[in-house]
Amino acid sequence: MDKVDCVVAGAGVVGLAVARRLARDGHEVLLLERREAFGTQTSARNSEVIHAGLYYTPGSLKARLCVRGRELLYEYCAAHGVPHRRCGKLIVATAPAQEAALAQIAAVARANGVADLQAIGAAEARHMEPALRCAAALWSPSTGIVDSHALMLSLLGEAEDHGARLALLSPLGAVRPVAGGLELSLEGETEPLLRTRWLVNCAGLEAQALARRIEGLPGRHIPPARYAKGSYFSLPGRSPFSRLVYPVPETGGLGVHLTLDLAGQARFGPDVEWLASDDPADFDYAVDPCRAERFYAAIRAYWPDLKDGQLVSAYSGIRPKLSGPGEPAADFRIDGPALHGVAGLINLFGIESPGLTASLAIAEQVGAAVAG
Repeated sequence: MDKVDCVVAGAGVVGLAVARRLARDGHEVLLLERREAFGTQTSARNSEVIHAGLYYTPGSLKARLCVRGRELLYEYCAAHGVPHRRCGKLIVATAPAQEAALAQIAAVARANGVADLQAIGAAEARHMEPALRCAAALWSPSTGIVDSHALMLSLLGEAEDHGARLALLSPLGAVRPVAGGLELSLEGETEPLLRTRWLVNCAGLEAQALARRIEGLPGRHIPPARYAKGSYFSLPGRSPFSRLVYPVPETGGLGVHLTLDLAGQARFGPDVEWLASDDPADFDYAVDPCRAERFYAAIRAYWPDLKDGQLVSAYSGIRPKLSGPGEPAADFRIDGPALHGVAGLINLFGIESPGLTASLAIAEQVGAAVAG
């Protein structure tokens, strides 16, 4: 039976960042991915925004890892030539009644250590973005955008440079604790394939399903999975904005916001569509064109010049959430042996937004746990 120091299950941006960190720390690392390529699910289907850390409960993992991860990510992209831009964003109150919500966001941001957020009036916001309509806004200069695929490719390259190996089409099956580690088998195999000292579950949408296949892991330490689909629509032609524009957040997400890709193309989304199925195999990523009706209404609240028929269906993504409709937003979970009692196991649950921004900080925390 083969032996390896660390196995990382799931080659999205977080799994790649974890594999890179562990390999750089001198561990022998095997990265297992059930699909034919890395980063094909949540990591490839998001807004590609580098978040500043404005919204998350002070002291939470989301808040701390977003703020730390933002700085690590900007440093990494600059050092490794990953395309990115610190373009900034405006969070807008479209009516005076929403200005109190902006003040609350500003207070949370200060508590999270975000020092550069600025409250501005409607005239200043329109000076920055003439097409914008709002009553007031917050300006976040440390928000940015990144080419997520280029980032993942870079993380994989550096991980492999330090000896990590990626195995595609390798779905992890049963996991059994043994003396000194864990024995792993692939799906459909009865005999264990290898033994590892550490297993890091970075399976994203399938993290809970993998956790349920780990012998000896108490069920109370596997949180129920909630899944929210978010659809995006794009705007052909030149964008009317040079910065990101976000409305006041809504339940389950940050509202139908305007983001830009590195070519300057504008896209809107995501909305929030709670899914009834808890099986990722059933998920449908097709964008329903009928959802555009709600987009038009939401976007015109801050960009009234949007014309009928301008929006084009783009893509959708599905977020692995730990809270459902009407429930308080749940925090990231990074569950180690001290919590669940299974030696050598680290489970990552609910790594939705700002998971891309926080990826290097999450990897830093996992690396520290493995180092002991």
